[in-house]
Amino acid sequence: MSNTGLSDTYMLGDRTVNRLGYGAMQLAGPGVFGPPKDHDAALAVLRAAVESGVNHIDTSDFYGPHVTNKLIREALHPYPDDLVIVTKIGARRGSDASWLPAFSPEELTKAVHDNLRNLGLTVLDVVNLRILFDPHGPAEGSIEAPLTALAELKRQGLVRHIGLSNVTPAQLAEGRGITEIVCVQNMYNIAHRSDDAMIDELARDGIAYVPFFPLGGFTPLQSSTLSDVARRLGATPMQVALAWLLHRAPNILLIPGTSSLEHLKENLAVAEIELPEEVLAELDGMKSIA
Repeated sequence: MSNTGLSDTYMLGDRTVNRLGYGAMQLAGPGVFGPPKDHDAALAVLRAAVESGVNHIDTSDFYGPHVTNKLIREALHPYPDDLVIVTKIGARRGSDASWLPAFSPEELTKAVHDNLRNLGLTVLDVVNLRILFDPHGPAEGSIEAPLTALAELKRQGLVRHIGLSNVTPAQLAEGRGITEIVCVQNMYNIAHRSDDAMIDELARDGIAYVPFFPLGGFTPLQSSTLSDVARRLGATPMQVALAWLLHRAPNILLIPGTSSLEHLKENLAVAEIELPEEVLAELDGMKSIA
């Protein structure tokens, strides 16, 4: 296996980032709603991530809402020159913690300004348009109207680059016809490989792919296989799953999240894990269920 993670890089827009990044979602309260259980611990995790070489942080102002962005600003502002903060818009939170679409030009504009204010920035490096037609996963439907509105905010200089999240291949194709797309953030892992063709297409075009739920939706049998491989390698199942993703394609960027310093160290140690050919064959042979 070639060098990965913190020693391996890829382009995200016009910025070079380490392939092993950090996702801030888990810093908010239960259900990604409300403040963290331990405010100081959340700040410590963010600072430790950056001190360890992480230069790609994924966040959103609807985490909390407003919680993770304010934590990032408190912990890291003024930001290191090489730090790329990626946020997402297209949803809002109900008072009951529900996830609701927020696609109108007015809502998208407000979301960009909220992210700018809470992060303490004058321009956002990358904004992902989160498609929330169906809260349970991707669903077909035109994204022309909201993406055109976001492209206008880019034209105004408030956004440098645009990505898409929770999209179908048809929506990706539509989006690439409207504006430059620098990354896609969808669910993908060993057990859910429905985006295989999309990942390969994006890799050919130099576009980053950022999987979420890297260890979500496994059957007991698959979990057993992963656990067995992990024992043989002296790693955790999550570490093996992340290492497999790094090996899957050079354009995959990882954003494992945690609110624990110990878990952060485990995630970053994935950069040092080597997967022998026979282990890769075993993991590749795990049957996808999506």
